[in-house]
Amino acid sequence: MGFESRADTTHQDRPRTPGSPDAAPETVGEAAVLVGGPADGTRIRVTGRPAVVQVTYPCELDGPADGARAEALHVYRLDLQVERAPLHYGVDPASP
Repeated sequence: MGFESRADTTHQDRPRTPGSPDAAPETVGEAAVLVGGPADGTRIRVTGRPAVVQVTYPCELDGPADGARAEALHVYRLDLQVERAPLHYGVDPASP
């Protein structure tokens, strides 16, 4: 099962690298690692040190959904004791 992580930016927010369309995108933000929970060890990049990162996993639906979808949501919070990259985001066990 895959996952999606969200910080305060999306791929549309990142600046485009000048040059050919095949050029690799410029690295933006700081390195961070998710600690605990279903995305334990996942490395991401964040901009502006957001306090919270959401990770979602798609859920299977058992019947007609009329376009609706369900996702399991996991919240990771910035560990303020870590001051240098990689930043740490720990799973919040009280998240919905």
